[in-house]
Amino acid sequence: MTQIKKRILFIAPQPFFQWRGSPIRVGYNVRALAELGYEVDLLALPFGEDQPIEGVRLIRAPNLFRIRDMPIGPSFWKGVYDVILFFHAWKLIRRQRYDVLHCVEDAAAIGVPLARLSNAALIFEKHSDPMSYRRNVLRNIILWFYSRIEVFSIRHADAVIGTGPALVEQAKAVASNKPVHHIFDIPSSLIEPSEQKAQAVRKQLVPAPDEILVAYVGSFAVYQGIELIFGAIPRVTRRCPRVRFVIIGGTSGEIEERRRALAAEGVDDRVTFLGKIPPDQLPHTLAASDILLSPRIAGANTPLKLLDYLKAGGAIVATDNQANRLILDESTALFVRPELDSFADGICRLAENAALRHQLACKGRALIQGTYNFNEFKRRLGEVYAPLE
Repeated sequence: MTQIKKRILFIAPQPFFQWRGSPIRVGYNVRALAELGYEVDLLALPFGEDQPIEGVRLIRAPNLFRIRDMPIGPSFWKGVYDVILFFHAWKLIRRQRYDVLHCVEDAAAIGVPLARLSNAALIFEKHSDPMSYRRNVLRNIILWFYSRIEVFSIRHADAVIGTGPALVEQAKAVASNKPVHHIFDIPSSLIEPSEQKAQAVRKQLVPAPDEILVAYVGSFAVYQGIELIFGAIPRVTRRCPRVRFVIIGGTSGEIEERRRALAAEGVDDRVTFLGKIPPDQLPHTLAASDILLSPRIAGANTPLKLLDYLKAGGAIVATDNQANRLILDESTALFVRPELDSFADGICRLAENAALRHQLACKGRALIQGTYNFNEFKRRLGEVYAPLE
């Protein structure tokens, strides 16, 4: 007798696909579920690139207001499109029987009433701590509201997934009787770095073979510690003339602003901005680098860049904080204080010590091969779903 596949409605209140943390993880989630034998409908915002995934049907909410993109974090338009997501999801459950609603972040508030209406199980996936990014009064109020939605979602979910240990503990503190699972992030691409492609990238970025290439990947958001990087660049290049920097990420406006500031310091010729590059190109670009930077200053979740760094086999300079220490220790990174002088000193120390760079890189690569990989990610996700069968 043929077993009927369980059907899942996966609701992601982000663009799909875009190269940033949550959409990358959503892609891995739905791919893993399809490989585990589930039928998956992915409902996402009406922005992003089409990325076909075998066994997954991508459904976009209608773009009623014709806006082009949705920035990270809470906003007026984010709230509007969450409402649109709700009504589109409601239309879907009226037409199709779903066994599980799997909801990411604030989409769980959509999932709670819909799961009850459709008699489906509800899984809430927590990617971040809203209160870690407090800034001005208005934003703090919005973030507090989001945190209340999160508490509501955790209490009504059948299972909770946290991407990091701190997020898991936060969920357990809200509802100790709920099954809460830790499923860590994995590198943003399943492509293995190619030595040939890495060498080709390096020739483009580094004119002299004895120069040291230092790379950063990520947005230019304050919590990323972006000021540490751009503040350290003049210090490092004056003390260590062999060092060059490559910055991956940022918008065109942000890049132009930083170029002007570096030019005023007389060091703009030591920095290359690549902007946003395809995830499958990232492993080769990082593998071309000698030193990789994680200057994070806030947050309780693992920076996705760390997993890409470890996979690429580069030596990491990381600020000594909770987020970076979730997967790094002294065997896989050089930790520094989140201060300009300390950050610059750490970069120069690694630039001058090839043996230490090699030691850190080897340990980091082993960590990816043994733990932080797609097969382990899929196995853990299967364990979340198994009790719901």
